[in-house]
Amino acid sequence: MTKRVALVTGAGSGIGQAVAEGLAQAGFRVAVVDLPSSAGQAVADAIGGLFLGADLAQRSECRRVIEATLAHFGQLDVLVNNAGYQHIEALADFPEERWEHMLAVMLTAPFLLMRYAWPQMKERGWGRVINIGSIHSLRASPFKVGYVTAKHGLLGLTRTAALEGGPDGITVNLIAPAYVRTPLVEQQIADQARTRGLPESEVISKVMLDPVAVKRLIEPSEVADLVCFLCTDSAGTMTGSVYEIALGWTAK
Repeated sequence: MTKRVALVTGAGSGIGQAVAEGLAQAGFRVAVVDLPSSAGQAVADAIGGLFLGADLAQRSECRRVIEATLAHFGQLDVLVNNAGYQHIEALADFPEERWEHMLAVMLTAPFLLMRYAWPQMKERGWGRVINIGSIHSLRASPFKVGYVTAKHGLLGLTRTAALEGGPDGITVNLIAPAYVRTPLVEQQIADQARTRGLPESEVISKVMLDPVAVKRLIEPSEVADLVCFLCTDSAGTMTGSVYEIALGWTAK
């Protein structure tokens, strides 16, 4: 049987890189999507994949990466929507242009990528869409209005698409991790310290890990392992669900 094909966005580092590497190890052919200036080419080279540099805030770029993947591999079976970023700002100070860009990358792009990938998944009767949300898909935090809004919206998109895709063998799920050890989170530490008036040394313990039971950051490979399972035939009845990797954040 022809190897299945996965497209992973934001795959030049962090969770996306771990997911791309995990899927390649599981036998998938992988399209690595990230900004042209990212380390995505190196990730693709290391796993024998295809690198597609793109700005997913642009509708035309979303269409192009799907079309390029189909042209190169002849099919697309798995879409992992991971690309995103965080911006720490109070609601009253949040820049309007940042709001628009954040929603374009983190909510509109997943919708467009799903829309463009959907017809051939439906035609083939098999597909997996995995949206990398966040514990902030379920909970809010101050100073994260754009991020929390986008992640909440991504959950609604996930559930709606799951209902539509089920009859055609397409599952759609959302993974909701708490803080993962990535360059993005490391960058957040300084931002959180500035916004909250805390020393950087206290941000992890007093902000990031305060509400959780397991007092450590999550490793990217732990998220990747769950993605890989959701891409198997064994996960064919699992759809429209939120899979928390949340260190116990929502247990109370």
